[in-house]
Amino acid sequence: MKEYPLISIITITYQAEKVLERTAESVLRQTYPAIEYLLVDGNSSDSTLSLIMAFEGKFSAANRPLHWISEPDKGIYDAMNKGISMATGEYVWFMNAGDKISSDDCLEKIMQQALWEKGKTDLPDFLYGETKIVDEQGAIMGDRRLKAPEKLDWKSFRMGMLVCHQSMLVKKSIVPSFDTSYKYSADFDWTIRCLRKAKNIYNTHLVISHFLDGGVSKQKMKASLKERFHIMSKNYGYLPTVLRHFWFICRAGWFKIFHGWI
Repeated sequence: MKEYPLISIITITYQAEKVLERTAESVLRQTYPAIEYLLVDGNSSDSTLSLIMAFEGKFSAANRPLHWISEPDKGIYDAMNKGISMATGEYVWFMNAGDKISSDDCLEKIMQQALWEKGKTDLPDFLYGETKIVDEQGAIMGDRRLKAPEKLDWKSFRMGMLVCHQSMLVKKSIVPSFDTSYKYSADFDWTIRCLRKAKNIYNTHLVISHFLDGGVSKQKMKASLKERFHIMSKNYGYLPTVLRHFWFICRAGWFKIFHGWI
């Protein structure tokens, strides 16, 4: 086992000039020494590329690798697949434009817990934690509605996307490609498939990411929910999925009344 496993942090961008800086800065400031940063841009026409090139210089000055591409893609999950193919680390971690790592020492804490303090001799296949929701200015709005469970496996997602995609690190050796037949919820399907393969799943008990409210799945909520229903039915059965969705509707309504977002 390497002393410092290399982490491939992947950011997908498109017309992201307003939100990319805080994401890239949060990666650059990490105290953990073994990071490669991968930026996959969908041929932006705003100043996103100028920002990327500016950060290329900053990462070079910090002696940290940053690699990027900018070209048309077939959607966010096609871009994520490009990021996976570029990754050379032992873990992949998606931190999309507008999201940020929760603290400068977050990754260092994760790896200390998972690999050294607990006396681990093998790298966990899947690491996860909690998420804060932020607005477009980066201000924290509150906790994510769904809490990460104490113990997690692929069956846990019968109750929904319990762990935010930006709050999980997955060993590259078990990572599949995203199914691009799903336009809005391929991350849900991808996570279930990762968890099916994972033998060692580790709860960090840390807030790992700040997630920008209002992503693609929320903007296309109806289509996203249809895809998630299909994914859950495929993995957990049609009738149990129908019954659980009655509970989801009640749960979401209660949370919106008291917190104002889903």
